[in-house]
Amino acid sequence: MNTRKTFSQAWIDLKAIVNHVAFFPYRYILTYKGKDLAAIVPIEDLEMLEALEDERDIEVAQRVDEDIKKHGTVKWKDVRRDFGL
Repeated sequence: MNTRKTFSQAWIDLKAIVNHVAFFPYRYILTYKGKDLAAIVPIEDLEMLEALEDERDIEVAQRVDEDIKKHGTVKWKDVRRDFGL
C-alpha cells in the first residue's frame, strides 16, 4: 500500500510512519511542493532493490568483459590524444 504525505506532515508523523513501515507492507511517498521527493519503505523492499541492483551490475560487468575480449582495449594515451586531453 502506498500513501502520500507531504514532507512536513511526515516529519510530524514520523514515529507512526516508521511503525507502519516496520510491521505492515506500507510504503510512504514523501512529497514537497506537489512533487515526489523520497520514500520510506520496509527494509525488505530495500534489500530486494539492492539485490536487483547487484544482479544488474554483475550482468553489465560480464557484458563489458565479453566486449573487451572481443574488441580489446584502447591505450590511455590514445584516448587523451583523440579527445585533446
